[in-house]
Formats: sequence, C-alpha cells, structure tokens
Amino acid sequence: MKLAELRKQIGEIDIILASPECTSHTCAKGSAPRSEKSRQTAFQVVRFAKAFKPRWIVVENVVHMKSWKKYKPWLQSIRDLGYNIKEQVINAADHGVPQSRRRLFILCDLERTPPVIHPTTTSRKSAASTVDPNGHFPFTPLRKKGRAQATLTRANRAIRELGKNQPFLLVYYGSDAAGGWQRTRRPLRTLTTVDRFAYVRPKKRGHEMRMLQVPEIRKAMGFPATHKLDRGTRREKIKLLGNAVCPPVMRAVVSSLTNDHTTPSKKK
Repeated sequence: MKLAELRKQIGEIDIILASPECTSHTCAKGSAPRSEKSRQTAFQVVRFAKAFKPRWIVVENVVHMKSWKKYKPWLQSIRDLGYNIKEQVINAADHGVPQSRRRLFILCDLERTPPVIHPTTTSRKSAASTVDPNGHFPFTPLRKKGRAQATLTRANRAIRELGKNQPFLLVYYGSDAAGGWQRTRRPLRTLTTVDRFAYVRPKKRGHEMRMLQVPEIRKAMGFPATHKLDRGTRREKIKLLGNAVCPPVMRAVVSSLTNDHTTPSKKK
C-alpha cells in the first residue's frame, strides 16, 4: 500500500515511534559482516515523516548507530523536513528498570527544541530484584558432566571474587568484556535477543544454575507483570523482549517531549 493511501485510512497522527534495524550497528554482532540494507531501514523514518508530518518523532537505536557513515546525512534529511533534533543516550537504569541498558534516542519536534530527558529515579534497581530465588524454575548442578569449560572458567572467576556462599549471574551465551559474570546487587547488564544470563546459587551439595526465564527477563526489561506474551516459543519470547524498548524509558521520553513547557526553538 502506498503511504498516501495509508494516510487517507489513518488520518493525521501526532507522533512516530521508530526503532530501525540495529543488527548491523550493534557491537554485539562482533566481526560478522554488516548489512548496509539493514542500516538503510533508518531512512524509512524519513519516508513516513514526509507522508504523515507528525509533530513529534522518536527514534531509538543502539549507541553505535552514530558511527554509521550515513548517520549525519540521515539526521540532516530529518532536519530538512523542518524538525528540531536532540540526540541523547539514555540508560534504562535511570528510569527504574533493573538493567543497565544504554540506548541512543533521537528526539524530533516540528515546533520546539526537544528537551533533555532527565532520570526519573536516583535509586537503581538490582538484578536480584528480577530473579525468582525460590526454586520455581528447575536448576542443574553447575559442575555437571558436559558443562562447557568456558562456563566453568567464568563461574570459578566469580566464586574466587565473591566466595562460595554468594549467588551471582553468569554470562552463558555471547561475549563479555567484564569477566563473564556480575553481582546480583547491581542492575543487570544489557539483555540481548538470546539466552544470555544464568543465575547461579550456592547449595550444600555445590553450586547450581539455571537460565533466566521469560518472566524474569520481562521484569528486567521494565514490563509490568500484566504484560502477556501468549504466543511463540520461549526462544521467540526472549528475542522479542531483547529487541524491545524498555517501557519506563519510552514513557519518560514521550512525556517530556510532549510537555507544553518545552523550550521554544530559536529556528525561524
């Protein structure tokens, strides 16, 4: 369907919320080849902005998007439509989300200079606040037969640091430059689209572990308990959550952006 026809069906809109593909921007891709076609999805924001011309646009992506060679021309194409723009990196942990998740937000306003988004809390939630420690999910022995040596190396590193009586989170899948584990009293490090973290706890018979489960990941992303993921496999649900924007962050962004007291633009 052409956008002109879509606009006739939908009518005027106030805001566009967009998260173009990030897979070829993110450092999580490692040394794998990048796709320029994937990166170019950002220009769909410009296409829809031309067709609908909403008052506001919010674009969210990984911080590494700024290193894209077409990033500045892309921003300029939005400015050319008359939008005032502010770029800001926001950490979800500053908005009540128990996860240290830094993302780039591009705020666009046709009439005013977009505001700085200030933290909505001064107290960061810990990873422990997301974990169900009561055994509702099955554990397996940490040192069971066939456990990957890389996993045991990371776990041993944590145990040497914490002692034998403290639980911790282990990076089970994916690379990690911070030692492959983290304390539970800190916000969870960035969740991805794969089963990244395992919870390890001490028991009399030795440490045991399990992967974080969908309800825990949902909580770590800042979704309320009432939010339902009724369809899809466990893997698909984790991918959806890992690709999501933390609701408390977007709430803070949109609330600030649409506030009538935003500083007027100096543009004429």
